Amino acid sequence: MIVYDVGQETQVNYSVSIKLNFIRREEYNLNREVFFEIVELKAKTASVLPFLLGMCFSWYHYGSLHLGYVLIYFIAMFIFNMAVDILDNYNDYHHAKEGHDYKEKTNIIGRENLSLSMIRRWIIWMIAISALIGIGLSMIVGWPLLWMGLYCYLIGIFYSSGPKPLSSLPLGEVFSGFTMGFMIMLICVYINAFDSFQWTMTNLGSIFLVSLPNTCLIANLMLANNICDLEEDETNHRFTLVHYLGKKTSIRLFVVLIVIAFASIILSTSLGLTPITMLLTLLVLPFVWKQTTLFLNEQVKTKTFICAVRILAVGALAQVVFFAMGLWLK
Repeated sequence: MIVYDVGQETQVNYSVSIKLNFIRREEYNLNREVFFEIVELKAKTASVLPFLLGMCFSWYHYGSLHLGYVLIYFIAMFIFNMAVDILDNYNDYHHAKEGHDYKEKTNIIGRENLSLSMIRRWIIWMIAISALIGIGLSMIVGWPLLWMGLYCYLIGIFYSSGPKPLSSLPLGEVFSGFTMGFMIMLICVYINAFDSFQWTMTNLGSIFLVSLPNTCLIANLMLANNICDLEEDETNHRFTLVHYLGKKTSIRLFVVLIVIAFASIILSTSLGLTPITMLLTLLVLPFVWKQTTLFLNEQVKTKTFICAVRILAVGALAQVVFFAMGLWLK
C-alpha cells in the first residue's frame, strides 16, 4: 500500500519554488549599475587612452593604421580588462579576512549579494572570448602579438590570483603601470605597423618614453589606492609597497611620479618623438597640482582617491588630444 501525502508534496514544491526564485533574483542582481561597478568602468581610461596614444604614435612614426585589426584588438583588450577587474573583486572577496565588514559592506559582490557561480561564468567566458580573438589576430599580424598578449594575460590573471597575488606585493605598481601604460601602447603600435615594425632598442625605447607619462600615472592610481587602503590591506594580510615604504614616503613617491610623467613629455617632444603640440599638455598642470594637493591633505578612499583617477584621466586625455592636434596640423 502506497501512502501519498498531497500536503507534503505541496510544501516541498513550494520550498523548491522559493529556492529557485531566490537563485533567480540573485542571478539578476547584476543590473547595469552593478555591472559597471564590478568591471570598474570609470577606470577604463587606464586602458583606452594608452591605446589611443598608440594610434597617434603609429601614424606619426609609421604613417600606418590597420583600423580593422586594431579595432579587433581593442575589443579583445576591453573584454579582458573587464574580466580582470571582475576577477580582482572576486578574489578580494575570497581573500578577505574575518573580523571586519569588508565582505558585507565594501566588496561589491557581498554588498549586492551577487551569485558567485554567475561571477565565475562571466570571468571564464570573457577571458576565453578575448583570448580566442587575440590568438586569431596573432595568426594574421604575427606571433609577437601572441607572446605580448600572453604576458598581459599572465599579469592580469595573477594580479589578484594565486597564493601571492601581484597586487599584494611591493611590485604591484610596477606591473600595473608597465603593463597598461607601455604594453597596451606597444601592442597597438605593432598591430598598426606589423608589416614594417623593427624590434630594435631604439624603437622600443622611443615607445617606452612616450608611454612613460601614462605608465607613471597608472602606477600612481594603484599607489593612491594602496595608500588609502593601507590599514585594510594589512588586516587582510596584503603587504603592498605602501606597507614597506610607509605612508609619508609613499605620498612623496606619488608626487615624484607625477613630476617624472610631465618631465618625460618635455623630453619626448625635444627628441622629436612627439609633435610640438604635445607641450600643450603642460596646460593641465594647474588642475593636476590642485588634485595632488587635495590628495596630499587627506588620503581617504571615498573622498580623495578620485583625485588620482582625475589626474590620470585629464593627463592621458590631454596627451591624446594634443598629439592628435599635431598630426592634424602636420
